[in-house]
Amino acid sequence: MSSPEDLLKLVVRLVLVILVPALVAFGSYSLMRHFFFSPVDPTDNKTVLFQIPPKTTFQSICRDLEAQGLVRYSWSLDIISRLKRVDKKIRAGEYALNKAMSPTEVLQTLVDGKVFERKVTVREGASIWDIGPIIEQAGLLSKDEFNAALVNPQLIREAGIPEESGSFEGYLFPETYSFSRPVDPKYIIWRMLEEGQKKWPDDFTLRADDLKMTRHEILTLASIIEKESGTDVGEQAMISAVFHNRLKEGMKLQADPTVIYGIPNFNGNLTKIDLETPTPYNTYTNFGLPPGPICNPGATAIRAALYPAETTAKYFVGNGQGGHVFSDTLDEHNRAVRQYQLGRQ
Repeated sequence: MSSPEDLLKLVVRLVLVILVPALVAFGSYSLMRHFFFSPVDPTDNKTVLFQIPPKTTFQSICRDLEAQGLVRYSWSLDIISRLKRVDKKIRAGEYALNKAMSPTEVLQTLVDGKVFERKVTVREGASIWDIGPIIEQAGLLSKDEFNAALVNPQLIREAGIPEESGSFEGYLFPETYSFSRPVDPKYIIWRMLEEGQKKWPDDFTLRADDLKMTRHEILTLASIIEKESGTDVGEQAMISAVFHNRLKEGMKLQADPTVIYGIPNFNGNLTKIDLETPTPYNTYTNFGLPPGPICNPGATAIRAALYPAETTAKYFVGNGQGGHVFSDTLDEHNRAVRQYQLGRQ
């Protein structure tokens, strides 16, 4: 019969043989979870924008993630990526991460290329000079950097835009775009050019040929229509017809928005002197279309320029309610001006 001392020794041996390895295994598992799977702060889901420049090594990315407090240990993320064989699959860009994400979640976000996208909306009738501040506000580029590209002769030639236009005005299609940093001005411009090309089907080219007009001329006319129509797109075909009729008759277009576009730092008050001051864009002093668009027209204005309404009207004047009154003759037009602009019959 065993003594109590012998039983105690047996229990101790059992503990050493069974429990200690289990504790060691548990401790190793806890350490592994701590190093490889635990987020920095499970309660902090505040978005941190993390940018990966082009040609950055994965080891450098890991160190930057640790420096910004998005992973505990850079080396642990490096090991996970190597085990998964994804360390060469990370693309440059800006990513929305947070400290509540586990290292594997961080890594998967980078591998999937789930870049953070910044929205840029170009509205119908916006000038190219309105776009730079929007891009700067979105945090993509400075407006000065973008504006410099808008008048870069080399880029203009590369895009196939007539050099007399002098800029990308009229060719940056109004739309809502998504961009991710890092990005350069050319990439943004080319995205907008491509969108405009998508919205210009072969039928438009054939129609422009029928009108004996180039795409540049159609966009120029569409930009004037866009500015004259304001928010009332329903009248764009009629406004287009007036301008087409005036061009056929050899009449000056006499469009106020073109004059305004040609005035540097326009103060909002169009005067008689402005109308009489010659500039390349003054359609009161010059015949025909100006050298290029005066804004970026939308799809409806472009279509209106190609397909004007059937009318003999050659004049129009605002009716004070957002629309226009159209006239065939100068006498009719003058009566409409007196009624709607001067407030008398």
